[in-house]
Amino acid sequence: MANTKNSNSSILDDPDNHHFDTLALHAGAYADPTTGAILTPIYQTTTYRQEAVGHDKGYTYSRSGNPTVSALERRLAALEGAEFCTCYGTGLAATTALCLSLLRSGDRVIVSQAVYGGTVRLFNQILEPFGVKAQFIDTSNLEKIAIALEQRARFLFIETPSNPTLALTDIKSASELAHDAGTSVVVDNTLLTPALQRPLELGADIVLHSTTKFIEGHNATVGGALITRSSELHERFAFTRNAIGAIQSPFPAWLTLQGAKTLPLRMARHSDNALRIARFLESHPQVEKVIYPGLESF
Repeated sequence: MANTKNSNSSILDDPDNHHFDTLALHAGAYADPTTGAILTPIYQTTTYRQEAVGHDKGYTYSRSGNPTVSALERRLAALEGAEFCTCYGTGLAATTALCLSLLRSGDRVIVSQAVYGGTVRLFNQILEPFGVKAQFIDTSNLEKIAIALEQRARFLFIETPSNPTLALTDIKSASELAHDAGTSVVVDNTLLTPALQRPLELGADIVLHSTTKFIEGHNATVGGALITRSSELHERFAFTRNAIGAIQSPFPAWLTLQGAKTLPLRMARHSDNALRIARFLESHPQVEKVIYPGLESF
């Protein structure tokens, strides 16, 4: 778990005053206190030597926290313009921790109709038997969001663009509607990443990532993250992660730190390539329809 505002070990002490590309390269990193190495080490350890009984140095057991994972958490928080991040073994582990932290039997949530299949399975087959009701709606339609919010909901879960239909939701307007109704807003920002979209700046309360996709970027790891500006929410997420043993391992966290360095460059090239392919396919006589947000026909 990481608080970017209170970290004395980061190479960038004040991430608010640096360009996004610089944050992607350096935020959260720290020089090794023993050797001075500038690249964050892989702290492949279970336990940590303590100064005395009851006086730890910030880490006690790697299920609760690990320095390599903390470095990644500081970087992801900085990239999303937040203070707090908790990293998990997978994206669905992050979604599960979110739900276990915030939901109780009898609660209702509103979820984007076009959402990742694993998220649908989690709500319908795992949480529903425990008394949690998920209502799936077209969140690209603000009127439908307003109608759904007429009944109390614990949170509004938005995935935009959605996987795999690329449906878009107006995060700012949806957040305003939800907050007026006393409902928190969670945005799955996996597909755009903070390089292209920062949901907290648009009014969301929590950002969720599967770092498996674009943030790590090299098809080498699985991972997830929950990011927020709320210390109270962060403490809940960290407690749940420790309780269910869902923390990310040090080596995948280290690989994700390296992958994040090229995130701005990769997302710009992905966007350029995708638009070129979409335009080509749209003009192809054997293609009936192309769904891509960058097209004028979308």
